Amino acid sequence: MSTNANVFLDAGTLSPLNYRTATASQLSAQHFDIDINALLKAAQPLKLYQRSAPEQVIERAANAEIIISNKVYLSAEILAELPQLRLICVAATGVNNVDLAAARKHQIAVCNVAGYSTDSVVQLTLQLILQLNIGWTALQHAMQNIGWENHNEFVLLPRSFGQLRGKTLTIIGYGTIGKAVASVAKALGMTILIAQLPGRPARKDSVALATALTQSDFVSLHCPLTEQTEHLVNSAFLAQLKPNAILINTARGGLIDEAAVARALNSGQLAGFGADVLSQEPPAADNPLLTAANTIITPHIGWASLPARQTLVDQIAANIQSFHQGELCNRIV
Repeated sequence: MSTNANVFLDAGTLSPLNYRTATASQLSAQHFDIDINALLKAAQPLKLYQRSAPEQVIERAANAEIIISNKVYLSAEILAELPQLRLICVAATGVNNVDLAAARKHQIAVCNVAGYSTDSVVQLTLQLILQLNIGWTALQHAMQNIGWENHNEFVLLPRSFGQLRGKTLTIIGYGTIGKAVASVAKALGMTILIAQLPGRPARKDSVALATALTQSDFVSLHCPLTEQTEHLVNSAFLAQLKPNAILINTARGGLIDEAAVARALNSGQLAGFGADVLSQEPPAADNPLLTAANTIITPHIGWASLPARQTLVDQIAANIQSFHQGELCNRIV
C-alpha cells in the first residue's frame, strides 16, 4: 500500500452543502452523508480537498500515486509534473477531464465508473417531463400570486394540461439510461420512438431523426457529446418539432444551442424545456435559458441521489483495489 499522500481534488462534489464546512479546504468522513470508509481504506492515506483550483493541483498532488477527480482538469502539463502518479480515478463516467494521450505517454492508468446513476437520472428525467407537462411553473406562480385560499372556486387551474398516456416520446441516445427512461415512460402509457443518432450505424428499431421529431410530443436527450452531436438541437432541429413539444436534456449541455432553444421558448415555438446540464457549469448569469419561458433548470443533480453517490464511491474504491492487485477494472487507459 502506498505511503504517499493520495488526493481527491474535488471531494466536495460528492457532499451536500449542509454536510460541509464552508471554510474548510479539506473534508473528512463526517462531511459526507454517504459511507466513504471503503474509499479511505483503498487509497490510504487520502486527503479530501473540498475543491482545487488548477494552480493548486501540482502542489497538492506532488506526493500522490493516486489522484481522484470529478471535474478538475488534469492536463498534459500537469501530468508531466507528477512523475510519481500511477493512477487517476475519475469520479464520473466521462473522462474528458483527463488528457488521455498524456496519461498513456506517462504510463498512468485511468479508471472511470459506469452505470452508477442510471436510476437517479431516469428519476429526474421523468420528474422534468411530469412537471413540464402539468405546467408546474405556472401552477406555482398562480399559487403564490393568486393564492388558492383567495380563489373563488375549488380548483385553481392556471392553464390546461394533458396526460402522458398516448403521447409520443422520442429518445435520442438509446443506451442504458435511454432504455430505462423508455421503460418507465411505457408504463405511463407513452409511445416510444428511438431516433437514429447522427454518425451511428442504423438500428432496426430506430426511426430517422427528422421523422421522429415531426411526431414527437416529448424529446429526451441521452446521447454522448461528440463532433456529430454537438449542438444537435439547433434552429433547424427545433423547426421540425410540433409547437406543443417539450424538450428534455439530462445528458450533456453541449448538445444544445442554448440561444436557439431560448428563442424557441420565448416565441412559443417550443412549449417547454427541462435541463439538468448546461454548456457552462456553473452557468454565466446571462445564459438565456435561465430566464426563458416555460423552463425548468436543475443544477446538474441527476447523477447525485444518495444511493447513486454511494455506488460511485464504492466503485472508485473497487477500482483502486483492483489496481493494487494488478487487475483491470473500469480501465480507460
